[in-house]
Amino acid sequence: MKSMMLTAPKRLEIQDSPIPEHGENEVLIRVKACGICGSDVHGFDGSSGRRIPPLIMGHEAAGIIESCGSGVTGFAIGDRVTFDSTVYCGECDYCKKGQVNLCDHRMVLGVSCGEYRRHGAFAEFVTAPAHILYQLPTGFPFEHAAMIEAVSVAVHAVGRITIAPSDTCLVVGAGMIGLLVVQALRAAGCQKVIAVDIDEDRLELARRLGATDTINSKDKDVEEEILAQTQGRGVVSSFEVVGATPTVQTAINTVRKGGSVVLVGNLAPEVDLPLQAVVTRELSLLGTCASAGEYPQCIELMSNGSIQVDPLISATVSLEEGPSWFERLYQREPGLMKVILQP
Repeated sequence: MKSMMLTAPKRLEIQDSPIPEHGENEVLIRVKACGICGSDVHGFDGSSGRRIPPLIMGHEAAGIIESCGSGVTGFAIGDRVTFDSTVYCGECDYCKKGQVNLCDHRMVLGVSCGEYRRHGAFAEFVTAPAHILYQLPTGFPFEHAAMIEAVSVAVHAVGRITIAPSDTCLVVGAGMIGLLVVQALRAAGCQKVIAVDIDEDRLELARRLGATDTINSKDKDVEEEILAQTQGRGVVSSFEVVGATPTVQTAINTVRKGGSVVLVGNLAPEVDLPLQAVVTRELSLLGTCASAGEYPQCIELMSNGSIQVDPLISATVSLEEGPSWFERLYQREPGLMKVILQP
């Protein structure tokens, strides 16, 4: 089969690879669309330690079942499916509680970190356990299905807190996940969502996708603006979707006493935390990782138009074009968001 192999840090090659063999509880999927995730772009230079060559990356995908293992039930050859990026065991204490994203034996498709190597979907075929599969509705575009994993990250993050319609929420970072968080907040009933970024084009898109107000932090003091808009109190909850010290501090310093800060971004492994602000104002800091069974909810939200992904897809290209688009994403070409590869 044709594959895009990471053969060395920052080196991707189109190769002919063996079609992967599936186990009795797995299926073989002919990949129709696979998105390039930010974690792939950040990791393919070797800095994250989670993309150790040789590796076929790619975990945001959808396709058609080509073959089923003897133990697979509920799915058949020809089914249109997507699948969770997390391969969870289903047996550990976390899985039994429904916290599959925290599985003790968790693996991620398209990741190699020393502990395991699991080839992903930047290829014509990929295998996946049947228990992480989800049926796609008739007519649901494969390129949209390749966005469900990203949507699930946003929906899971919003689900970490209880949203009241009267709440004012802040989203710090209007990249792709941030824009999905904006939409997930509105879908959850939040009537006032403020988005912060340094890119005016992204802020304009945030307004199109449901943000009731935006702040360009290059031009304005975010904390002053938030206090002015909230009668000096601060927002009820904030979502940090970058993962750097300045944005984490903004998310914390703009929340009212007793408020919540949901940490979604993880660009930097460590940040400086304003500890006294957290302690003396009794803030709740919540981490959020991947998703935990929200795929059906995401499919419904996308099907009914509550969450739109079309405006976030910058390009849909062939697998052969993947290496050049990876380089463009790595160089942070202005205006680029999600690139979908079609093997």
